[in-house]
Amino acid sequence: MTDPHAITVPSFPAGSIAQTRASQRGRWWRHRWRPWRQVRRDEHGGPAVEFALAAPIILMTLAAFVEFGMYGLVTVLIEGSLRDVARYGITGQVPEGGDIVGHMRQMIGDATHGLVDPDEIVLTIRSYPTFDDVGQGEDFVDGNGNGTYDAGETFKDCNGNGTRDADRGSTGTGGSSQVVVYQVDYDWRLWTQVMAPVIGHDGMVHIQASTVVRNEPWDPDSSLHPPESCTL
Repeated sequence: MTDPHAITVPSFPAGSIAQTRASQRGRWWRHRWRPWRQVRRDEHGGPAVEFALAAPIILMTLAAFVEFGMYGLVTVLIEGSLRDVARYGITGQVPEGGDIVGHMRQMIGDATHGLVDPDEIVLTIRSYPTFDDVGQGEDFVDGNGNGTYDAGETFKDCNGNGTRDADRGSTGTGGSSQVVVYQVDYDWRLWTQVMAPVIGHDGMVHIQASTVVRNEPWDPDSSLHPPESCTL
């Protein structure tokens, strides 16, 4: 095989000065090109270059597994702890000190093994007379027939706050045999922050869980006269 870098030496009479100089130039050029041919054929740095190209993708993939795994774990723990909170609430118990919401938030923090900060938990509790009332607005008399409530129109003040509300529920764990909605909102901070530009907002991912239960009939009268739907 012909070497593409070989130097062709012109033919001169043997022993002549021109022939000697031509041979020397040929040897000099061959010596000069030899290191470059070795560099061109050297593949020892290939794995390092390949790793440098693949490393960012590998790290991003690992970070995604970690973040989504932790997000799923915390979500499951919050949902499970919220069911425990609801089971506590349906009994009508009042903790020592009377701060039932604070007690329930601490229950969630304990059940999540320290992954969730109780002070950052937003726990919303709303009670309704029946399941049909959950999430419904307070009824009103649509005097002008425009389909919306206008000031001055008659309405059913289910929660007794003196204003017509889009949600007829009352704040708190409710009374005997009432229906209660427990909802938790929590902003989970990403562990690695590598995925922050991809998921969540400002390095946080919002987690929400809710459950609906009916309180136990601890008041005997509620068994005889169960709560009725709050309608006009």
